[in-house]
Amino acid sequence: MEEIIKSILSIGGLGVLFGAGLGFAGVKFKVEQDERIPLVRECLPGANCGGCGFAGCDAFADAVVSGKAKTNGCPVGGAAVGAKVAAVMGLEASESERMVAFVKCNGNCEVSSSKYNYYGMDDCSMENALAGGAKGCSYGCLGDGNCVKACNFGAISVVNGVAVVDKEKCTACGQCVVACPKQLIEIIPYKSKVHVSCNSKDNGKNVRANCSVGCIGCTLCQKNCKFDAVHIENFLAKVDYSKCVSCGLCTQKCPTKAISKEGSQNKIMPVDKEKKEVQRV
Repeated sequence: MEEIIKSILSIGGLGVLFGAGLGFAGVKFKVEQDERIPLVRECLPGANCGGCGFAGCDAFADAVVSGKAKTNGCPVGGAAVGAKVAAVMGLEASESERMVAFVKCNGNCEVSSSKYNYYGMDDCSMENALAGGAKGCSYGCLGDGNCVKACNFGAISVVNGVAVVDKEKCTACGQCVVACPKQLIEIIPYKSKVHVSCNSKDNGKNVRANCSVGCIGCTLCQKNCKFDAVHIENFLAKVDYSKCVSCGLCTQKCPTKAISKEGSQNKIMPVDKEKKEVQRV
């Protein structure tokens, strides 16, 4: 019994000693936290989406205080949160342009061809691992909804086999961009009206064989843009939003309507599979 008591006392003594040592070390080597960090954190929406480029709201708050991030860097909170964070930091609120996600594909089930029928799980990455997916165009949206699952704001849905973004709900957090195995989604200015709904880098002949509304790289948009805002790169039209004035001339010249202007009343009609031509009304 005496030996047991001695053992208990010894272990208890060591516990007290180690506890005191840890307590002393905690005080001695304590890293002082800037009092502004929790104040900035309180201003943030708490989405922890990573859209700011940091691992959650805590990391972003620390980055703002340390000068590694801008006060308006939270895409979810927008200008309102940016103003609050700037006030905590004693700075003037800087204006930031609202951004939204955009899916660069318009090849829905009616206008695009298929290589095979896919019956696996609704997962774009899994389907993409099978010869690039069932869609004839190896660059097109597979429509399995990885982006929908990744969006915490209900801003994306799959319509007729293609992902579509509700720009009024989108916060440009960027999670859908990361989730898409085809790299089809990009972040663009909210106010932009002209969009290239294609991501194919195939030549025109191959594009037409798989999708009647894809960009064929004909350069008509580039030649007719008076503001040098549209250029062809790798057979694909790209819009420079810093130059684009949304005049819509490029959309009028595009033979496949791969470039469209927001608000257009044109409707895509079913395709004659033999002629491979798109009709519009």
